[in-house]
Amino acid sequence: MHVVTIPQPDDFDAWRDAARSLAAGGVAPEEVVWQVGDAPGDLFAAVADAGPAPPGPSFAVPRAFIDLAKRAILAREPERFALLYTLLVRLRHEPKLMDDRADPLVRRLDTIAKDVRRDIHKMRAFVRFREVADDGGPRFVAWFEPDHHIVRVNAGFFIDRFASMRWSILTPEVSIHWDGTTLTEGPGASKADAPDGDPTEEVWKTYYANIFNPARLKIGAMLREMPRKYWKNMPETALVPALIAGAQARESGMIETARDTIGGNSAAALAALREEAMGCTRCPLYKPATQTVFGEGPVDAAMMVVGEQPGDQEDLAGRPFVGPAGQVFDRALAEAQVDRSRVYVTNAVKHFKFEQRGKRRIHSKPGIGEIDACRWWIDQERLLVKPQVTVAMGATAARSLFGRTMTIGRERGRAIDLPGGGVAWITVHPSYLLRLPDEVQKAEEYARFVDDLRAAAAMLEPVG
Repeated sequence: MHVVTIPQPDDFDAWRDAARSLAAGGVAPEEVVWQVGDAPGDLFAAVADAGPAPPGPSFAVPRAFIDLAKRAILAREPERFALLYTLLVRLRHEPKLMDDRADPLVRRLDTIAKDVRRDIHKMRAFVRFREVADDGGPRFVAWFEPDHHIVRVNAGFFIDRFASMRWSILTPEVSIHWDGTTLTEGPGASKADAPDGDPTEEVWKTYYANIFNPARLKIGAMLREMPRKYWKNMPETALVPALIAGAQARESGMIETARDTIGGNSAAALAALREEAMGCTRCPLYKPATQTVFGEGPVDAAMMVVGEQPGDQEDLAGRPFVGPAGQVFDRALAEAQVDRSRVYVTNAVKHFKFEQRGKRRIHSKPGIGEIDACRWWIDQERLLVKPQVTVAMGATAARSLFGRTMTIGRERGRAIDLPGGGVAWITVHPSYLLRLPDEVQKAEEYARFVDDLRAAAAMLEPVG
């Protein structure tokens, strides 16, 4: 039996080095006990007089495994080291295992990694600094209670975001401190070690009241994804009830306020919106999906194209329209003489909805509730990009733009005014063309699809 001690619970490098040597030496997963520091083993009870792991050469593993392991290793799941090592050993004999989303071990580790990613986003969203004074002048201190071991891996985000500030983030297990030049680490703290409030809190409350958008609020999701333990550390949560009651009329002006806040930089506002969408949990589709697939394209695009949802390949790549339907879409754009690099492309629903059939993930049409839950993202994308023409490809896309069912056969081929400015042009989704069994009909419908794109582009006003 081999006992492997990992110095810190989030030490991926230590786990990787030990796992690589064990695997190269042919050590079976059931012969290894993993533990953190002096704590008992993660999967089995600690075993005395275990010898060191045998040395051995390194071997290649898929990049997807490394990415998965770096996230899963941060989890508070006691069995994470053993699970990852089991997967590593299997990969030596099953090199395509990472592609098998139906495999129970891959699926379990993927779920663990997703929980960690959500916790990372929670820390970035819910940390609130309060100002204190010490010998060096102003210092900003925050208290946070993470669910997983994500404090160290998140340090870089806060250094980049608050590089000129002196700050500390206190958590129960470890604390990190930035003096403007060097990051240091200290022992865990308690809530009592963090300040309760400071003069800047009123400024933050005023800012929050101005950018609050009740359309984003889903009480059930808020209670699930922002537990009460975060609320007590966030001064703005005390404002929420009154803001819900009186802020509906300000919804349409939220993005303009954000533009002013960011100095009129729409690209920065869009980047912030994309970052926020990465942690979206407005409907249950985020749970089985690999990631949020947000829109992409220039922020000043005159044309926006909205599809239904990401497919299997888009879900894995994190980009819209890169699969078979995307190839049809690209070819049609080229024939319509529309430069895709000048088009903002997105989807009505940002997560892949599918049914698992063996090893395959089969597309499943989003429901009305899922479409409506994602409408907020589409609305904000349109408010930031301000396209002259928005092409809705399919009934799902049309509903996301208008908030009601639209019949393609009746609405296709004409410009329809959109709420908030610009016009919509409704056409079919390219996946519809792929499903047509008759080649003659497929060619006819494809030509009509190209004509729709060409007609939509013809409505664009010349720039300059």
